[in-house]
Amino acid sequence: MGLVPAGFIQTLRFKVRPESYGWLNAAAMEVNQVFNYCNEISFATATRTDRKRKWLSGFDLCYLTAGATEFFERIGADTIQRICVEYAQKRTAAKRHKLRWRVSRGPRRTLGWIPFKAASLKRKARAVRFCGKTFRVFEPERLVDVRWKQGCFAQDAVGDWWLCLPVEVSVNSTAARKASVGIDLGIKDAAVTSDGERLEALRFYRDAQHRLGSLQRCGHPRQAKRLHRTIRRRRQDACHKFSRRVINTYQNIVVGDVSSLKLAKTRMAKSVLDSGWGMLKRMLQYKGEFAGRSVQVVNERNTTRACSSCGALTGPSGLRHLVVRQWECAHCGEWHDRDVNAARNILIAGSRCGTSVCGNEP
Repeated sequence: MGLVPAGFIQTLRFKVRPESYGWLNAAAMEVNQVFNYCNEISFATATRTDRKRKWLSGFDLCYLTAGATEFFERIGADTIQRICVEYAQKRTAAKRHKLRWRVSRGPRRTLGWIPFKAASLKRKARAVRFCGKTFRVFEPERLVDVRWKQGCFAQDAVGDWWLCLPVEVSVNSTAARKASVGIDLGIKDAAVTSDGERLEALRFYRDAQHRLGSLQRCGHPRQAKRLHRTIRRRRQDACHKFSRRVINTYQNIVVGDVSSLKLAKTRMAKSVLDSGWGMLKRMLQYKGEFAGRSVQVVNERNTTRACSSCGALTGPSGLRHLVVRQWECAHCGEWHDRDVNAARNILIAGSRCGTSVCGNEP
């Protein structure tokens, strides 16, 4: 039994009730105005030809926007400061003079975003209060005894608003029943463990693509977005259930570093993106950190071809041999299931690595 390291941050999401959507949409437009001002003034300052050229920091932008609250009806000084700091951080991370503009109207409208400081959001009975407005949320009982950090209101593609509250958690990690497991990510089965457990590659998008195309051709964008959300939620549900079983069972978890971004440029793009490899790896990483597990992402080169018993490269290779799902090692005579063998080789590679390497590939 162990404790999760102090400082582990978990984000709680609460769906806001629809009666507040009008106010939030108007406030999001004011946020876009502040963000675009920061974008414009930062670009103008960074591209000056004289000696006064500089990259504005979040502190500089807060100084330039001081007193701007009189021009806005909904957002306050704390929100404006958060926008300035967030903009400076994103621009520095992107290493660019200017970011994309936030669009408030039209078909290319940017999804709403309203950041706030922790002290700006107050709990009021079964609701929360922000900038003089009371917001009711679903599942308000989850707000009891919660101390949040600075968060935001965020809008999804359908138009629904969510309250996102980062909280610091510290929980006891449970003991795992087994020591180690290797996981091979694929297309026929989205994930296969070295013990033979499989996550079937369900056709989340392909089963709905004809209905989705019909809605788009008939001019029903909102219904199409709802169908997209349903597809995403089905994929998330499958990945959540599989990752939870793995985290509860194993202490050391080793995953192959297959790149969904690279394979998405091939003719297998739909199947690759429908499998949700990146989503599954992210879930394993943050759930593993929360539960005190070791999660490694290792190079999976030749894991399909190599025999997990003797290490000889006698397995099928190349695109033409992807249909071969079982094979016999010509060197030692061991009979292998292709995916289980690859998962075992990934586990072996993880044991050789020795250190935990968390990948960032989505």
